[in-house]
Amino acid sequence: MLEDELLIKGCRNGDKRIQRKLYEQYSGVLMAVAYRYAKTEEDARDILQEAFVKIFKNINTFRNESSLKHWMRRIVVNTAINFQRSKLYLYPMMDVNDMYDLKEEAMALHDYSFQELLKLLQKLPDGCRVIFNLYAIEGYKHKEIAEMTGVTEGTSKSQFARARKLLKAMIEESEIERYSYAKERG
Repeated sequence: MLEDELLIKGCRNGDKRIQRKLYEQYSGVLMAVAYRYAKTEEDARDILQEAFVKIFKNINTFRNESSLKHWMRRIVVNTAINFQRSKLYLYPMMDVNDMYDLKEEAMALHDYSFQELLKLLQKLPDGCRVIFNLYAIEGYKHKEIAEMTGVTEGTSKSQFARARKLLKAMIEESEIERYSYAKERG
């Protein structure tokens, strides 16, 4: 993208006006990434702010091997992981074979807005939320997640299974609440 090239050049030259433009152009999408990893909006803002400091500091290392957006997104993910690392409480191993039918889960998710799903994700324990985001949303393999977070591959798999189990329970509880509300109203 020509516009991205101009933004990169301006940021490399330390042009504050261009840095502001880069921030304004990408902060929304990057905030959405940070928010998936954070427990609160304040934490997401902290992650985003720290990520942009890293972006501006390391813009000279960007080599056009991927899009600027992808490069910045990776910085946000890594910043979020580092932010959560001290809080990362990982639960004991679970049987990975204790998985649920993906088709049933996918159908249940269609009834939820992005904001509702985000609220459900934020209810997950920190360790589960980070692993779920990395695997299900960002598309990392469990081996890569293990390397990024410092846990074993098996722990990554069990945390993902636990996250799915917790999300399924939250969705079922929410469905009961929706049904009860609709029944009362109608």
